[in-house]
Amino acid sequence: MNPLRILVTGASGFVGRAVVAELIRGGHRVTAAVRDAAATPVSDAWRCVGVGDLGGDTDWSDALRDIDAVVHLAARVHVMHDTAADPLAAFRAVNLVATGRLAAAAAAA
Repeated sequence: MNPLRILVTGASGFVGRAVVAELIRGGHRVTAAVRDAAATPVSDAWRCVGVGDLGGDTDWSDALRDIDAVVHLAARVHVMHDTAADPLAAFRAVNLVATGRLAAAAAAA
């Protein structure tokens, strides 16, 4: 089997780190999409790309370059002391709107 080139969003999170490690163990080439590539402990990844905050208009073009598949794990979860003026709108911006934008960008790529 040929190794896949896989984009993993949320790669620095609890689940993301485990998924990245398992994909690399399986021989796949991983691009780790994280908020800030310079501040990310994902050192085993084939490539690490900073995409910023998903609540905005994220540019996925660099992260999706030469990618065969996407594992989307980035989400707004476990916000214990929320400071957002409208937490539901913030949740929807990341978990609904940003996911849709990623799906459209992946399909276009």
